[in-house]
Formats: sequence, structure tokens, C-alpha cells
Amino acid sequence: MDIRVQNVLKQFSRYPALNDVSLDIRSGELIALLGPSGSGKTTLLRLIAGLETPTAGRIFFGDDDASSKTVQQRNVGFVFQAYALFRNMTVLENISFGLKVRPRATRPPRAEIRKRAMELLDLVQLSGLHDRFPQQLSGGQRQRVALARALAIEPRVLLLDEPFGALDAQVRKELRKWLREIHDKTGHTTVFVTHDQEEALELADRLVVMSQGKIEQVGTPDEVYDRPDNPFVFNFIGESSNLPVEIDNGEVWVGGRAVGLGAGDTPKGAAQLFFRPHDVELVNEGAALAGVVAASRRVGGTRRVELEIGGDAQRIEIDLPFDHPAGDKTRIAFRPKRWRLFSTAR
Repeated sequence: MDIRVQNVLKQFSRYPALNDVSLDIRSGELIALLGPSGSGKTTLLRLIAGLETPTAGRIFFGDDDASSKTVQQRNVGFVFQAYALFRNMTVLENISFGLKVRPRATRPPRAEIRKRAMELLDLVQLSGLHDRFPQQLSGGQRQRVALARALAIEPRVLLLDEPFGALDAQVRKELRKWLREIHDKTGHTTVFVTHDQEEALELADRLVVMSQGKIEQVGTPDEVYDRPDNPFVFNFIGESSNLPVEIDNGEVWVGGRAVGLGAGDTPKGAAQLFFRPHDVELVNEGAALAGVVAASRRVGGTRRVELEIGGDAQRIEIDLPFDHPAGDKTRIAFRPKRWRLFSTAR
């Protein structure tokens, strides 16, 4: 099921939670809405679900204008962070609930409902737990039940609002892999909200990076990580360092010295150089950025170094081999196509 969000505005008490947002989601795609708190990602998800109505604009499911339709009419499956399971129902009863409350004309026979629920228990790897109650399950198991319940109604679209946010890191990691496998087996169009960059990069076919009610960039994880469109995306996705620079004669200058980078079409004047800490390499000669190691700490198998640049004590963070001696003067070069310039000249 294709979804098209067309010029959507959503206001709460005159405050625009979403401002002229447009987005195309392809059928069978797993897409992540990613952004800081207040960026509008959950509001967009609720609008797609039918839990909110747009102030302006339209939402299409395929060629059908679903803007004013209810959740039931849209036939979406929704998974909440807090599970929202019925505590007085068994696992099997929770999964079967959506089918049992259908109008009589569309309600499957009791045996068919049980059969479908048991098949979903197998799919979410909870076979044998059908008679347990939610409070007898772990957090990860409850979230699997919540997903099975959403899938039971055979939704056209599956929506997940920070589904792993209440779980510890190890369980989240396991469930991310599991969710991707479930998606590949079922082929549902899936939209999930997260603030966890690692989760979004690992799971999604495409990322939608949001800020202050607008979409900053849409692309595959590789596109968004390696080619951010603007400083916000560069700072928000992954780790980054940035350095104020000057553009002159088509080159990048720091402290009155060229550092071996061509400025491309970036205009003359002040700019910001953005790069990932791991996208640098040590050099002994040639044009480079020189500095003194001011502080360092271990990060896994590398050493995260604060490098002091120039006389104004500007600091950047870089990753160096773990055995690099702290306190040494260091010269670094930037790996090709792994950095970006954004002009700040007026």
C-alpha cells in the first residue's frame, strides 16, 4: 500500500506541529521517522493512522483520499511503546481481540480466529505462551504480542511508535533484527517512529529526518549518513565535528593556511567544515590540518582525541589508532568525499 502525505499542516492551539509536510511512502517499504523531541514525527505517524486529522492538506492510501477516514476505515495496525495490552486477557485473547470485535459480516469463524492467532504466535516466536497473561511476560515478549495483535487484523499499513523505547539496550538490539525479519516475511508497508539513530540506520529502507515540524532530508541510510543535506542532519545523524573555515581562491583555509581541500562551488567567505571523527587519517607531509592533542579517551578499539587547532584554541574531535601517543602534535587529512562545506557568509 502506497501512502502519500500531501502538503499537510497540523496545528495545536495555533502552534504548527507540522508545517507543509509532503512525503511519499512506497508499498512494502520500511521507513523510519527520525528526529529530536518536538520535531513532529509522532504527530505525522498519528495523522497517517487516523488518530489525528490534518488542519490542512491530504493523506492518500493508494489513490484513496483517507484524510477524514477513521483508524478502522484505514485498516492500520498500530504498535505503541507502552504495549497497550489488555491485562485481563491471555496472550491468545489479546492477539485475537481485533478479529473478535469485527462486525459480524466480516468476522471470521471462531476456529479461524484461533488458527490465525496461533500462526502469529509462531511468527513472533512465542509458541507455547498462548495461555499466559501480559504480566507474566518480559518487556520484549509483550512487545512481540503487541505486534502480533497488530498483524492479526491483516492491516494495509503497520505503524509503530517508538516500539522499543521502554526496553533495555540488549533487548532492543535483538528485537530490531527480529522486526526486520518479520517485515521481510510479511511485506507490510511499515512506518516507525524512533529517536534512536542506530535503530533507524539498521532497520529502515529509508529515513525521514525531521526537525521543528518539517522534513530536513529523506533518503536511504547510506545517503543520509554519507551525504547530509544540511548542518542539522550532519549533526543529528551519527557523530560529527565541525570547524569554522574561510573559502578563498576555491580552497579551504584554516588559520591562514590552506588545508588541502577544494571548496567546489561554496562561495568565498566564512563557512563551516563538517566531518565524521573517523573520516580522517594521519599524514606526515603535504597540505593538512595541524593541531595538538589536548585530551583523549578510549572509545572501543580507537582513541577519541580532542585536537586543538590554531591560536584560538578551537577544538575538534577525531578518532585515531588506540596506540597513538597523547600529547603529540598531529597532522590530519580528510578522506575524499567524507566531509561537507556549508557556507555561513552573508
